[in-house]
Amino acid sequence: MTYVLPIVMIVIFNIIYHICSKSVPVGVSPFLSLAVTYLVGFILSIIIFLITRTGEGVVSELGRVNWAAPVLGLSVVGLEAGFIYAYKYGWEISRASLVQSSFLAISLIFVGFFLYDEPLTWNKILGVLVCIAGLVLINL
Repeated sequence: MTYVLPIVMIVIFNIIYHICSKSVPVGVSPFLSLAVTYLVGFILSIIIFLITRTGEGVVSELGRVNWAAPVLGLSVVGLEAGFIYAYKYGWEISRASLVQSSFLAISLIFVGFFLYDEPLTWNKILGVLVCIAGLVLINL
């Protein structure tokens, strides 16, 4: 269950994420919308942190945070703004996610290979070709 639950969460929250991203009104700045989003996320994250912490203080916990947290913040803003703009400019919800996921999957195969020494297998290369074929088919 611990192996499946995170994937189920990702799928469920990704569905909600895309519905919300597509529902941002055209006349609203995506960045103001994201500011409200992050305010809610900040408050919720602090509450969950306080409920689930292991007894260590916030300062002690903050001392162990590395470069990944602020860079993740930058990447999430870019990611979410990209989707909001994609939907504002007319991308279909069924296409935008599929197209970006295919490019992302292809890219992450090489990221895994070059940065994390993950093997580049024939199955992965075949997967890249299937992704490319899927992109061609979805855009016909």
